[in-house]
This record gives sequence, structure tokens and C-alpha cells, in this order.
Amino acid sequence: MSGPHRESGGRPPGKHRIRGSVSLPEAELRWRFSRSSGPGGQHVNTSDSQVELRFDLAATEALPPVWKKRALERLADRLVDGVVAVRASEHRSQWRNREAAAVRLAALLAEATAPPPRPRRPTRIPRGVNEHRLREKKKRSETKRGRSARDW
Repeated sequence: MSGPHRESGGRPPGKHRIRGSVSLPEAELRWRFSRSSGPGGQHVNTSDSQVELRFDLAATEALPPVWKKRALERLADRLVDGVVAVRASEHRSQWRNREAAAVRLAALLAEATAPPPRPRRPTRIPRGVNEHRLREKKKRSETKRGRSARDW
């Protein structure tokens, strides 16, 4: 068998970075392949092109403890025994589905480990803005009142 599978030992090329210098550890990724639905002709019946990528979030040491805690909280409804799973089957090639799954998992973890947004500092509405709004309302009201036919 020739092609990209042999060149890198059957793994997608390059590391998939979560954020900063933290990347998905290749040793902790579990791959599973199955037949994908959809187009492909005779080829689809013989190739396992659908990819399921599993990552044990609860047991990993690759993430900083703060990130790990944050991710476990945010992905709680998606985890099964501390493991997060991502599926990819949109491509006909297993190779491209592997890359898509890895990118999807990295993006999911990046979003889940992101720091919470800064709290909004409440501010007062400027008086000019309020006055302008009330003037516009009064003008609109006058326009509409001028259209009524009660004086006939």
C-alpha cells in the first residue's frame, strides 16, 4: 500500500495544538474505524473510513490542572467515564477523516479550556442617549396620531 499512510506510520502529520504550547498527546489518543455511510460506490463497502477519536480527559497529564478542571466542568455532559469522543465521516478518505477528527477535538478542547470572559462592568446609560430616544418616540407618536381619522 502506498500513499500517506506509510510515510508517518499511519498517523496524521503534525501535532494538533490546543492553545499556546499545549498539544494533543499522540500517545493518549485512541482511534477507532468503521464503515462510513454516504457516497463512495463499491469502495464504501470495503473501507473503514469513518473515524472515532477518543481522549481520556480525566486521566490526562498533558493539560495544566486548571485547564483540565475547566474542561471537565464544561464538557461534563459530553463525557463518558471521563472520555471525550469525536467522530468524523465527511470525507471518503480515512486519512482526511483522521485529520478532521483531530482538528475537531483540538478545537473542542481549546474552547473548553479557554478562560472565562471578564465580567461586565455595569455602566449607566448617558442622559443624552435617553433624551434622544424619548424625543424620537414622541416624534413617531405625533406622526402616527396625525394619521388617525378621528376628526372627520
